[in-house]
Amino acid sequence: MDEVARLLTDYGPAFGQALFLTWKLTLVSFVPGFVLGVVVTVLRLFPLPPLRWALTLYVEVFRNIPGVALLIFIVFALPDLNVLIDYEHSVILTLALICSAFTADYLRTGINTVAGGQIEAALSLGMRPLRVIVSVVLPQALRAVVQPMTSLLIALMLSTSLASQVPLPGRELTALVSKIATDSAAGMAAFALAAAMYVVTGLLIGWAGAALEKKLRILR
Repeated sequence: MDEVARLLTDYGPAFGQALFLTWKLTLVSFVPGFVLGVVVTVLRLFPLPPLRWALTLYVEVFRNIPGVALLIFIVFALPDLNVLIDYEHSVILTLALICSAFTADYLRTGINTVAGGQIEAALSLGMRPLRVIVSVVLPQALRAVVQPMTSLLIALMLSTSLASQVPLPGRELTALVSKIATDSAAGMAAFALAAAMYVVTGLLIGWAGAALEKKLRILR
């Protein structure tokens, strides 16, 4: 306990800034990743085989590629193609692409839970296919995948540790722990404190996701 107290005295503000950066990276990568995943899901529903194949390939590639490998490609390979992205935005892009692929995959599963009779009924009422997707299919699919999306958000939060692989202006939790372990003998205490912050953040996300799922289940 004394070691943790000394650690907080010496690095308390740094841990606060690292936790905030972790939350920031999580949020600013999840939002565009989720939106892109929804767009990919909708486009995959159109009866255009080449488009479906291309988007299926997109989902499979970014769902299965290691985050570190994708980050390395964005940071080191894209400049050779005259595409320059700073380190923070490279991390965000990496996480957003992975998030979009998993979102599209989960939403496809959610769409399979929508009864075909509802779609046929909507079409028989004269609704256009895109309107049916947006107004009938997607809302139900989103309700069905709240828990998987909650797990994805937690995984994305943990994956912000990728930022420790590049020299960001600030340090997220994993990068801060690495620096403390290098500069002092408080590495184990720093790891324990960072792990506790990750766990608490994950529990809060899980609690919010469970509350949202319960509310949407009642509204069904």
